[in-house]
Amino acid sequence: MEQAQVNAIVAEAKQAAYEAAMNYITQHGEDWYCGFAWVTVYEKGSTKLGRALLKAGFARAYGGGLQMWNPSGHGTQSMSVKEAGAYAAAKVLTERLGVKAYAGGRAD
Repeated sequence: MEQAQVNAIVAEAKQAAYEAAMNYITQHGEDWYCGFAWVTVYEKGSTKLGRALLKAGFARAYGGGLQMWNPSGHGTQSMSVKEAGAYAAAKVLTERLGVKAYAGGRAD
């Protein structure tokens, strides 16, 4: 897969994440607790896809694979809002890249 294709898919995933975060806020508001959310793709950074993901904004994850934190880019501190975005991004990445992407989150 070429870099331009990966960039487009990552941009699509970020857009889906942002829309999911905004929809969550519209439906449920912002929760009172703070937290983080991210998407992990268990791909080595040395593969062609891994290098393309790194160039598209992913970073090497401490536990292995590649991660993108807060793919929605939303400035909220609400963990639920960020997780809604991470799940939406993971879905797009899984469908379009052909590799399994996982959403994660934790309270602050």
